[in-house]
Amino acid sequence: MFDPHRFTIFCAAAIILAITPGPGILYVLGRSLHGGRREGVLSSLGTFVGGLIHVLAAAAGLSIVLATSAVAFAIVKYAGAAYLIYLGLRMILDAGANNQVEVLHRKTTNPFWQGIVTEVLNPKTALFFLSFIPQFISRQHGSVFLQFGILGTVSVMLNTTSDLIVALLAGPIGERLLASTAMRKRQRRATGITMIALGGYVAFSDAK
Repeated sequence: MFDPHRFTIFCAAAIILAITPGPGILYVLGRSLHGGRREGVLSSLGTFVGGLIHVLAAAAGLSIVLATSAVAFAIVKYAGAAYLIYLGLRMILDAGANNQVEVLHRKTTNPFWQGIVTEVLNPKTALFFLSFIPQFISRQHGSVFLQFGILGTVSVMLNTTSDLIVALLAGPIGERLLASTAMRKRQRRATGITMIALGGYVAFSDAK
């Protein structure tokens, strides 16, 4: 169903993105530091479910719109590649802008349900899935919905694995994230370069 070369690139990029500190990891970190490992784990599971909801919704919409239109499929892929390059440039340029990591301390809502709501209501998650995953989908390799669903699930699972590690090791990881500005800058720059390279690779390889 998948081209082995592109699937390998997808996994490598998804892993790099999963381990880069972002809003999801910082949300789980905040819940873990405030409420302990249980809250952190429940928050991680909540964001996992929320991520899957995004994947299913995006897969359904993409498959309906693109199933019969090669032109629309190409437009989505090139627009997505351009957006990935834009995000990569933003991450590199903004790497040194924020010297503080904002850690959320929320103690009211059930962490599992709040994790779902936090993820589902984040439009950037949906936009990212719609720009990232279509780069690895081929109309010639079967159902667009199934391909998107599998790749999206793999991506969400990798993100959740990182979240769970943060939840279980919140103390030392939290201290390092809060203290090491240089580490955060390097990670954001590396991730930005990865996204630019990914967007450029897909755009130029598809143009051949």
